[in-house]
Amino acid sequence: MALSAQLAFPALVAARLLLALSPLPDILKDDNQLSSPLTSYSRLREGIYLFRNGIDPYAGGTFRHMPWRRGRSCGYGRARSKTSGAGREGIVAASYLLNPYLFLSSLALSTSTFENALVLLALMFACEGRPSPALLTLALSAQLSLPTALLLPAITMLLLTTPLSQLATPRAFPTAQVFSKRTGRMLAEFGTYFAVLTAAATIAAGGMSWAENTWGAGLALPDLTPNPGLWWYFFTEMFDYFRPFFLVVFSVHLVIYVVPLCVKFQHDPLYAAFLLFGVFAVFKPYATLPDSGIFISMLSLFPEVYPYLRYPLVTALLHVHASALLPLFHHLWTRAGTGNANFFYASTLVLGLAGGGALIDCAWAGLRVAIGGAGKEGAEWVVVQE
Repeated sequence: MALSAQLAFPALVAARLLLALSPLPDILKDDNQLSSPLTSYSRLREGIYLFRNGIDPYAGGTFRHMPWRRGRSCGYGRARSKTSGAGREGIVAASYLLNPYLFLSSLALSTSTFENALVLLALMFACEGRPSPALLTLALSAQLSLPTALLLPAITMLLLTTPLSQLATPRAFPTAQVFSKRTGRMLAEFGTYFAVLTAAATIAAGGMSWAENTWGAGLALPDLTPNPGLWWYFFTEMFDYFRPFFLVVFSVHLVIYVVPLCVKFQHDPLYAAFLLFGVFAVFKPYATLPDSGIFISMLSLFPEVYPYLRYPLVTALLHVHASALLPLFHHLWTRAGTGNANFFYASTLVLGLAGGGALIDCAWAGLRVAIGGAGKEGAEWVVVQE
């Protein structure tokens, strides 16, 4: 069993490399389900071409990559338990490498692969108790995708506590650590890294025009290219008079869940970070399938919640259903001409329902583990009626 697990990882990597040499990347690179205007490889190549020919790539409003962009998951399995096993690490690796949402986006040459790699590295360094590498990689990830900066509270809490699973034995987060000098130093360190990277991007771009076309795109939604997210169709039909109000409403959805999740799962910050990935997958302005894929793959880190999931089959079938409908309705709309935007948006609503259902189910299961875990330790739960 151990030998097969050791062979599985290189075999999966080799398989993905072979697929990368196939014609699939050319077919998938412009698929708007796998890459958005912020992660498109074709737009990145166009921006590099313009830059090399002395033209400002941000002048046209189509290049939305960071200026400096031009020019591991198996470690978590060991961190979650006191004993490690090759089988467990193999499952975690396979859940990432075999996830079609993720490996298809890699074949599509989407730059979301780098965003996922950086944020997973930040979590890995946090699990290992290494503040500087964790905060630096998180700052890099936030430069590429601004919403990932919302993981800062969870990663800070993870650095102050332990990555060991505490779902079954919840304890209050030490209040003294929240306001400690160490917390202040980590927040200041993250701010310093972020400021330095921002300054480097400004120098590389020769001005601040890049900010409006990268970070501003996620806030103002100037490019309404269809994608699997919930924003594009709503704002296509929106009257301009109401647009600023609903932009704020949609943007706030990414923020309002951070504090409640970090407070409720203060005993297990890694699980709080996992749930935040689910929030990003549903509410990001330019959501793509890799956002849902990273949330699904991270579920393999928490086998203790599996028995408490209420509707795993329903959410899994919803994902399968959405995966079939998205390319079909997009083809009917843009190629065959026998459908319209409503068809494709209906399939994105199915994906949103799948993501929201999985998020709620995982949050419930994470809370339910405490009752089940306490019962296994011999604690008695008594219902008192007054």
